Amino acid sequence: MAHAFAEQLVAQLEKIGVKRIFGLVGDSLNPISDAVRESSIEWVHVRNEEAAAFAAGAESLVTGELAVCAGSCGPGNTHLIQGLYDAHRNGAKVLALASHIPSFQIGSNFFQETHPEQLFQECSGYCELVNSPAQGARVLHNAIQSTLAGHGVSVLALPGDISMQDADDNTFLNSQYATGRAVCFPDAREAANLVAAINEADTVALFCGYGCKDAREQVLALAEKIKAPIGHALGGKMFIQYDNPFDVGMSGLLGYGACHDATNDADLLIMLGTDFPYSDFLPKKNVAQVDINAAVIGRRTTVQHPVVGDVAATIDNILPHINEKTDRSFLDKQLRNHHKKLDTVVEAYTTRVDKHTPIHPEYVADVLDEVAAEDAIFTADTGMCNVWAARYINNFSGRREMLGSFRHGTMANALPHAIGAQAADRNRQVISMSGDGGLSMLLGELLTVKLHNLPVKTVTFNNSSLGMVKLEMLVQGYPEFQTDHAPVNFAAIAEGAGIKSVRIEDPQRLRQDLTAALAEPGPVLIDVVTDPNALSIPPNITLEQIMGFSKAATRTVFGGGVGRMFELATSNMRNIPRP
Repeated sequence: MAHAFAEQLVAQLEKIGVKRIFGLVGDSLNPISDAVRESSIEWVHVRNEEAAAFAAGAESLVTGELAVCAGSCGPGNTHLIQGLYDAHRNGAKVLALASHIPSFQIGSNFFQETHPEQLFQECSGYCELVNSPAQGARVLHNAIQSTLAGHGVSVLALPGDISMQDADDNTFLNSQYATGRAVCFPDAREAANLVAAINEADTVALFCGYGCKDAREQVLALAEKIKAPIGHALGGKMFIQYDNPFDVGMSGLLGYGACHDATNDADLLIMLGTDFPYSDFLPKKNVAQVDINAAVIGRRTTVQHPVVGDVAATIDNILPHINEKTDRSFLDKQLRNHHKKLDTVVEAYTTRVDKHTPIHPEYVADVLDEVAAEDAIFTADTGMCNVWAARYINNFSGRREMLGSFRHGTMANALPHAIGAQAADRNRQVISMSGDGGLSMLLGELLTVKLHNLPVKTVTFNNSSLGMVKLEMLVQGYPEFQTDHAPVNFAAIAEGAGIKSVRIEDPQRLRQDLTAALAEPGPVLIDVVTDPNALSIPPNITLEQIMGFSKAATRTVFGGGVGRMFELATSNMRNIPRP
């Protein structure tokens, strides 16, 4: 048995396969960090606990396993919160060790006192304060089991003095953790109702989210049988978009192509495994929604046909009872529409731009998609980088992955996400698509990359502007204000930190320099000076947005390209019978 509870805790993490802990040592956390020193677990020293939580979330999403972060009492805890919100909303399996002030000082307004059991309630599925080693062992088991069960982040608030007390027995820590995922089949009445709705509708469209991760084969089979165009939210892009003969693009603020038209013009829209939050893009008539979590059904738009169940299991259940549709005119119309929309924007943004300076950010993302490894992991900052990643990083083929703050929407996530993904696998290419605003916010994490020699490739879209904020102002009719700043040479900063870097200002050197930088064995920062006026808005523009742009006298380009997805759209045109 471990001598102190801190040692018992670390031994338990070691026993279940935890490889590393992201955090900052110090103060009330010292007993735990000292136990880590004596273990096989690596301590990844970050510069801000916020980055530790981001990194742990990314590691868990890439590996599917438990990841751990830690922060000391008071400010260390509060720094954790931002990254834990992101990890919790992304469904990562994360255990946060939030050390606390001495237990006998709690409630006395002691130095650095907070109430972590209250602070973390909204960004966790399980959060408990340890009051003794005996109770702590039980809480540790519960915390780990909760997050492994898919309930989001677990937080263990641990006073420093209790972590030094003698450990109790291992009754609860000897339990095996349940990690299996139960398959949820639909209720027979709900399934029958959906079948009837599909059979009655002349035209059907599918809209897919992250819940389609393990249902690609079933979704394509359903689309084939009912001749339905398939659109997706950003969460479903990695699993549904590639090699998809029914693809009509993405809806929402980052959207492109014919997805909006297809989903709104169909007699029946079926939402599959998505809690897509932007109600304005969804129809309110004749919508079906399939989700394993009944709580999300109907909270974004009016849903007439709710089905609780796994997407794959639900489609397997209903497919034999669906009448095959023979008229594919609606599908063909949407494929033509999708092709046309991609054709016009690709021509504008990704061809004949090798002499345009500052460099088109769309061009950077498009080239990056070409030269990156087939199994690369991309992390994207919130803001315009999110737009370029969503529209241009397309060659997934079931091997690439993309991480971002897709549900929490915070700045500065890309670099710490990349740290977590790269720490989990040093042999896999990890590319951070960082905006200059996001990179600046957690710039110190470049030192983390250097300290641990993580071969992250940080591609900085350096436009000296908060582009998404500028866009938000313009569409609301406000002149831009305080969105631009003086140019910064991030390549020089990286060099000062001991990281190899390259600064790209000539578009004709973009492909060559990007390719060379990605081939380097260690960490590299690629500082690309991009056009601050390259802003993008959704493909379906409201009158209010047009009026806003008019009031602000903007020259913003209406739309954006999507790289080699144009090739996919062209390929899909072959599926349309010629008259």
